[in-house]
Amino acid sequence: MIEHHVRVHPSADRLPREDQLAWKLAAVATATEEPDADSTAMAVNRVIDNASVAVASLLRRPVAVARAQATAHGASTPGASVFGTRTRVSPEWAAWANGTAVRELDFHDTYLAADYSHPGDNIPPLLAVAQHTGRTGADLLRGIVAAYEIHVALVKGICLHAHRIDHVAHLSAATAGGLGALLRLPTEMVYQAVQQAVHTTTATRQSRKGEISSWKAYAPAFAGKAAIEAVDRAMRGETSPSPLYEGEDGFLAWMLDGPESDYTVLLPEPGEPRRAILDTYTKEHSAEYQAQAIIDLARRLREKTGPLEKVRSVVLHTSHHTHNVIGSGANDPQKYDPTASRETLDHSVPYIFAVALEDGTWHHERSYAPERARRPETVALWRKITTVEDPEWTRRYHDPDPERRAFGGRAVITLEDGSVIEDELAVADAHPAGARPFDRPAYASKFRTLTEGIVAPADQDRFLAAAERLPGLTADGLAGLFPAVDTDAVADHDATLPKGLF
Repeated sequence: MIEHHVRVHPSADRLPREDQLAWKLAAVATATEEPDADSTAMAVNRVIDNASVAVASLLRRPVAVARAQATAHGASTPGASVFGTRTRVSPEWAAWANGTAVRELDFHDTYLAADYSHPGDNIPPLLAVAQHTGRTGADLLRGIVAAYEIHVALVKGICLHAHRIDHVAHLSAATAGGLGALLRLPTEMVYQAVQQAVHTTTATRQSRKGEISSWKAYAPAFAGKAAIEAVDRAMRGETSPSPLYEGEDGFLAWMLDGPESDYTVLLPEPGEPRRAILDTYTKEHSAEYQAQAIIDLARRLREKTGPLEKVRSVVLHTSHHTHNVIGSGANDPQKYDPTASRETLDHSVPYIFAVALEDGTWHHERSYAPERARRPETVALWRKITTVEDPEWTRRYHDPDPERRAFGGRAVITLEDGSVIEDELAVADAHPAGARPFDRPAYASKFRTLTEGIVAPADQDRFLAAAERLPGLTADGLAGLFPAVDTDAVADHDATLPKGLF
């Protein structure tokens, strides 16, 4: 790996483009070659994972709205497929609809470091462009691996959330780079596209604060759509605000650490294998990633606590990130509100711990049902649960060794008689370092579970076979990455939605 130091430069410096971060990201993308067997296998896993959660969310309102917007723009030739329809649309609209479907349940992959990310959000726009431009599975695979490489590097090196900037600003750069790798574009074009994409997708974290709205599902889809449009403009010869990151009125100077910004971004050397995708991990449970280990911990503690009405208090000792983003340290009363949106509840670790402790399981729909959240005994337990930052858990969260990095916490349960029950869990069971690391059979099982009753067993088999053949798929074969569903039932559902402009 090469350390790239990124800081603010006045315009008078005339910073050469080859010294700019956007150029270096573009160069990583355009130098990406065919990935090794391990990275290929993980990319296949993530294609399966994305389809699982996309199909499971087909009838959820934000997904249906995004799909209606996409199909309202009419068929496109050759175009790109949309989950739940037989219609092909322009690739940026397919990316919008499919990106929303993938993100809606908060149930696919994650990477946590200096910042947050869901690198699987890169796949919908890459797949859409691959279909529209007649690229093969091997081309798509190269784009996916390049996008993950850029995304992980940015998340490791540049913290956005400390300045309340939403993490999709890193996503759009990664997607633009991945598209450049997929299409084998010149570095100059990718450089321009990366800058355009980041410039147009920088937004605040209010989308993940207080009463969290459906925009949480739309935000990465918007970034993917913007990245496609940025690539299109760059291919037509258009240029971008430069230097986007280092300029005196640029991203670092005004959005992040200011004129004294100084970041280090690690990027692979020329010829070095692109293996960052192997550092990422998926979710066994439909909730914010930092709640994954907490759910598993609650399931384990359930056998030790006895009657939950005898619980006086629960304190979760955890990292700065978990305490301040999904814990009581966020100071969001909505995280304790039984009428809060699903998007809010899946970012409330007190709620999640309470339900997991009561039920001993987690379900992507039943665990968030309004009647489940309003159950009086649940509300009583929920409001006894708080979080505190523990410096040791914060240190472990940022440990440079992935084998020692921890995203969990320690639960201290005090009962009415004064007795205390304690336990801790560093990583989720499904994490690569966990008790039951996710492997290909686990991804396939997740797919079958989430698509049961929606995709027929024979069609489940066909999809899994197509995904596993990803490196060898022809351009036409990419359609096999969209599981067959009852599109008439989906259309009937969509017909009940309110109409918009389109």
